Amino acid sequence: MSRTRICTTAQLTPGLGAAALLEGNRQVALFRLHAALAGDAGTPGPDGTRYVAVDNIDPYTGAAVMSRGIVGETDGRPTIASPLLKQKFFLDTGASLQGDDKALACYDVSIDDDVVYVEA
Repeated sequence: MSRTRICTTAQLTPGLGAAALLEGNRQVALFRLHAALAGDAGTPGPDGTRYVAVDNIDPYTGAAVMSRGIVGETDGRPTIASPLLKQKFFLDTGASLQGDDKALACYDVSIDDDVVYVEA
């Protein structure tokens, strides 16, 4: 497993995603979530926000768009909706809310001295 430096915590806007490229050309979508929305999902940041990373590739369309998705919540859990066809996924597990077997892979996020790292 490799650890990739992505950015500082201040470079991520709460509620919005950012795309990042890991080794092997793997794309991830990184999100900084407001604590009230995130619940226990992700890694806690220094200011109470939480950080989660999932695949940036939409499993329904194959497009690299999940970082531009719509952050929300369902049943008290954070979700991301694809900006293309609006399929929703839980950000804590990557599972689809459409009742099928499509899913986003989830990645470990760590924060060290206000620098965000993704492990894959």
